[in-house]
Amino acid sequence: MTTEKKLGIWMDHSNARLMEFTTIDGQEKVVDSELTSPGKEHSVGSSENVIHNKEHHQQSEYYKKLGEAIKNFDDVILFGPTNAKAELFNVLRTDHRFEKIKIEVHQSDKMTDNQQHAFVKEYFSVKSNN
Repeated sequence: MTTEKKLGIWMDHSNARLMEFTTIDGQEKVVDSELTSPGKEHSVGSSENVIHNKEHHQQSEYYKKLGEAIKNFDDVILFGPTNAKAELFNVLRTDHRFEKIKIEVHQSDKMTDNQQHAFVKEYFSVKSNN
């Protein structure tokens, strides 16, 4: 009997906090998005299309980094205050490498680090009891 590897990810468009269920009281990993705020990118001569393409590429790279972390788990909960989690879920759903991974999405408010850890711990504890 193998133990399922479980991962909770609190995320928005700027960063993601990855919390493995078995080490919930310990370590976590943070993945930052390279997405820059719109005000920083508007330089003379930059077209809106160029800026949009750069933002799309940065967002794709962010989701790719998260996908690389997720592929080693069996059960994943994506949660957070923005629609970034749903966007990531849709990207993963189209990739056959993630077909056997249980991935769920849950809307949540902004949370402190402790609240995020507690959410992941409770989510997987309740799920394993069902």
